[in-house]
Amino acid sequence: MADCCGSTCAAKTPVVDKRYRRVLAIALVVNLTMFGVELVGGIGANSASLLADAVDFLGDAGNYALSLFVLGLGPVWRSRTALLKGMTMGAYGVFVLGKAAWSLSAGLVPEPITMSLISLLALAANGGVGALLYAYREGDANMRSVWLCTRNDMIGNGAVLFAALGVFGTGSGLPDIVVAAIMGGLALKAAKSVIAQSRLELKDQALSA
Repeated sequence: MADCCGSTCAAKTPVVDKRYRRVLAIALVVNLTMFGVELVGGIGANSASLLADAVDFLGDAGNYALSLFVLGLGPVWRSRTALLKGMTMGAYGVFVLGKAAWSLSAGLVPEPITMSLISLLALAANGGVGALLYAYREGDANMRSVWLCTRNDMIGNGAVLFAALGVFGTGSGLPDIVVAAIMGGLALKAAKSVIAQSRLELKDQALSA
């Protein structure tokens, strides 16, 4: 309350876009559903890339829930939440790279048909969410982190599909491992972008306080 007084109060109170709130709620439900589908499918198919994508869906569901929570809060809390999400994205990237390394050492060969069907379903789900979020891709760090998560998911889903085709054609688990490693790298790159923007916003807010 100390930062909200006099005529500056209205300027510091965020305007909540009701449509954006509905979009986030839809994205939350979709991601939780697809987490369950990919978790079961990834375990059944012995696919590192599907399991990595499943964990990504769970992480995104958490991101959407956090974004919904901070919609009505001030800019500082939105930027702090974006910073937390960026760190979470980075942790996910490290996990995926570790999982890819473990699958390589274990010599696992996943089942390509299950990989293909689930990746197509995931691509359709993320494509729908991405279409809804596209209009908000140039927002603050919080909105940008949500868009980047969804964009990376669509890229990852397509990559898993190509990995399934590679496994089917070669009989090797290497395509699955390569795709999982790429997904981990994308997560780390997105995390760097979100963390940098959120820190810049926090710095600007501190200077203007």
